[in-house]
Amino acid sequence: MSDFMLPDIGEGIVECEIVEWRVSEGDVIEEDQPVVEVMTDKALVEITAPEAGRVTRLYVPKGEIAKVHSPLFAYESDAEEGGDSGQASAAPVERATAEPAPAPTATPPGSPSASAPVAATDFILPDIGEGIVECEVVEWRVAEGDTIEEDQPLVDVMTDKALVEITAPEAGRVAKLYVPKGEIAKVHAPLFAYEPAVAESPQPARSAPPVPEQPAKPASDAPQGLGVATTGRGPYGRIPASPAVRRLLREHDLALEAVPGSGKEGRVLKEDVLRHLEQGGESTPAATGRTAGTPERTPAPAPTGEGEITVEPIRGVRAVMARRMVESASTIPHFQYGEEIDVTDLLALRARLKPQAEAQGTRMTLMPFFMKAMALAVKEYPILNARLNADVSEIHYLPSCNVGMAVDSKAGLLVPNVKHVERRTLLDVAREVERLTAAAREGRVDQADLKGGTISISNIGALGGTYAAPIINAPELAIVAIGKTQWLPRFDDNGEVVRRAIMTITWAGDHRVIDGGTIARFCNAWKGYLESPETMLLHLG
Repeated sequence: MSDFMLPDIGEGIVECEIVEWRVSEGDVIEEDQPVVEVMTDKALVEITAPEAGRVTRLYVPKGEIAKVHSPLFAYESDAEEGGDSGQASAAPVERATAEPAPAPTATPPGSPSASAPVAATDFILPDIGEGIVECEVVEWRVAEGDTIEEDQPLVDVMTDKALVEITAPEAGRVAKLYVPKGEIAKVHAPLFAYEPAVAESPQPARSAPPVPEQPAKPASDAPQGLGVATTGRGPYGRIPASPAVRRLLREHDLALEAVPGSGKEGRVLKEDVLRHLEQGGESTPAATGRTAGTPERTPAPAPTGEGEITVEPIRGVRAVMARRMVESASTIPHFQYGEEIDVTDLLALRARLKPQAEAQGTRMTLMPFFMKAMALAVKEYPILNARLNADVSEIHYLPSCNVGMAVDSKAGLLVPNVKHVERRTLLDVAREVERLTAAAREGRVDQADLKGGTISISNIGALGGTYAAPIINAPELAIVAIGKTQWLPRFDDNGEVVRRAIMTITWAGDHRVIDGGTIARFCNAWKGYLESPETMLLHLG
């Protein structure tokens, strides 16, 4: 007799309530048969049998609380049917609907390997970023029944921070897609099931049995192995578009291929969809993958004379930005400090260095100068580059200056950071700034580039802003907003009016540990390096 231990059923979940036992003591059970439904604080979860056998005891009655990693029920395995059945799936399956989620099945009838069937294996969505517990399925690149190769791109998912591509762990055939396009997938929960390829099979290829069309199947008549038609627009042979745009297309029964994209690499923007509709673009229900049994979506009636209200869910990067900004603004006392910086000499130096940087394939902007000057000022005032512990009893001074820069991407606000600015050359910092900016605007920043920032810069001046009151990017302690540079009259040392390039900046510091005098002195040091950029040479290693 074996005890079935309640497995991990979600991050941070330590117990659950027994909602319904689907079996009784003494019942015969089959592998992957639904045994019990439990309710966590997040969702209804179905637990399946790890193998065939007979239930001998139910430890936790209906309505009672079961503990994770404690015995849930006991069973006797069926020794007579205990042959090699592949890897048993004891993982819980979170249910998206009221119907029980079907468990993975073995190789269906008609498989060439009748004597040695290959059991379907669940692919569990792995950790795809620090603190990320769920993601939205943007596009399936395969359909049920497709043959897949190892490392083949299978699905694009959108996390709170970036678009992530999930690849096949090994060659085989897709058995089931658990999470439809546009729905939310949970980390550590099954994403899809597949049947691994059998190397000993003499057949050169395996023909997939007919699979009923599913409402969530990707739109368009795509080639085998792809979720959308290959059009040549965008990377990976697909048309780039954000989840919100794809949702808008589905609501209006439009095919993504029917809307001309005005963004980079043919990306379809929300404005492109609205423009297409205003110009009388026809709906294309056939491209939406809707089956005859799927009900039509009826839009809500629009207010008389005011047009239709467009509703867009807040998800992905914008959702996490909303949560973090509220948390930062409500838990951190912000101290704001403004200043003007004369960048006339800095602009002249950049103009001299720009051709040399371009000769080496790098675009020289002002941002690398801001970052290098900041790293030098941090050496004098390291508290601006520190962290607080959870109970605000310790200050942790960080060994490197990793400067983050806010990028206004199509997916929302991203803040990648340049690591070890204090060690890098100005040209090297410029290369990193260029790489991270391009990646952020496409929503494909590596997770490593988003982690570990120590102090941030928000360059609102690039869009024309003059003043701002930035919100600290916690757990950092300071952020600066850089306004636009204006040519303004100023008095020189002789009292003469001269034309100077003036840039406005606004600092925000965590007032729990950074007082006004400290941030003012730090800003003066940073300002000194920017107004006399040649002085930075004295401190370069």
